[in-house]
Amino acid sequence: MMKTKDLELERQGGVGLAEETSHLLDRWSTSGAKPGMMKTFVMKRIGEVGLMEKPIPEPGPNDAIIKTTAALICTSDTHTVAGAIGERKNITLGHEAVGVIYKLGNEIRGFREGDRVAVNAITPCFHCENCLRGYPSQCTQMLGGWKFANVKDGNLAEYFHVNDAMANLAPIPHTLRDDQAVYCTDMMSTGFIAAENAHIPIGGTVAIFAQGPVGLMATVGARLLGAGLIIAVETMPKRKELALHYGADVIVDFAEQDPVKAILDWTAGAGVDSAIEALGSPGSFEACVRVTRPGGTISNVGYHGHGDYVPLPRLDWGVGMGDKVIRTALCPGGAERMKRLMRLIESGRVDPTLLTTHRFPFEHIEKAFRLMQTKEDGILKPLILF
Repeated sequence: MMKTKDLELERQGGVGLAEETSHLLDRWSTSGAKPGMMKTFVMKRIGEVGLMEKPIPEPGPNDAIIKTTAALICTSDTHTVAGAIGERKNITLGHEAVGVIYKLGNEIRGFREGDRVAVNAITPCFHCENCLRGYPSQCTQMLGGWKFANVKDGNLAEYFHVNDAMANLAPIPHTLRDDQAVYCTDMMSTGFIAAENAHIPIGGTVAIFAQGPVGLMATVGARLLGAGLIIAVETMPKRKELALHYGADVIVDFAEQDPVKAILDWTAGAGVDSAIEALGSPGSFEACVRVTRPGGTISNVGYHGHGDYVPLPRLDWGVGMGDKVIRTALCPGGAERMKRLMRLIESGRVDPTLLTTHRFPFEHIEKAFRLMQTKEDGILKPLILF
């Protein structure tokens, strides 16, 4: 297996990667797994994870197999292991990864084996009724675009399968490293749709509840969309610091003050034009409704992994007549979205790599996963190198 240090040095070269692809594929072919097999990180059952060998997948005519080079662990992976979507036995975890094309289906055009590509966490078919209606994240059914580590093996593995590859593979520009491009696969796409769905007017006010990786990218999105006042709700020091760096004007520390009262004070009692829920907490969702002014929008991207209902405060909702819009979203996928997000990194409008607090070789992924479960050691996002 290629040593992690050597692999990272290759990545730092950027432009040289295209010329050395065949070399890299040769060196990557010996991973320590048996011939035709690969190492994967799986949810064995609710509450239990571990490494496992599985056969390297084969592509169908419209599919691709990617050799993973870099990946991120998501908090939603820990929700899955905790049982948020029910039992999954020996399913490979992960949905945030980039790599090089290892094999292509015979119907794929415009790509070559060895190309560096990014693949969004959401991989719609782009031809079912929901996709054609403009809701590809809900491909075929609600949440149906979410295939990795839900209805099929994910990409915390040495190789992974991509359905409908021509619509879901996004070439990585030579100017970007893998550790940059991998943030487009979920954190940027999800955080930005939170801001897009919030309908923030130019110069308007927005409150963003939680400044984890998605909340921080929502803060960037709000700044890019022209918000005049961005209020970030957070208590952890490093996250508060990053929120200010990414564009927040005000930090409300919920451990020190009531965030609803503080936000209403900052807006002279009017409330904000837009509120973003980026945590998945009943309390923060309720607070979003309370601080949003009549005619405003509540944008939810938080993963509500527990309970049967999310509370809706009746009076602050205007007893059902307050002209408050609630929008929800699942990370938008597809190659076009990925290209636009990578363009923002290329142009210097956002540097998502500030979220990378830890780096691990793939063989140490269990340690990285445990840190994401406990949120110890100030972890935001662990980068996994293959």
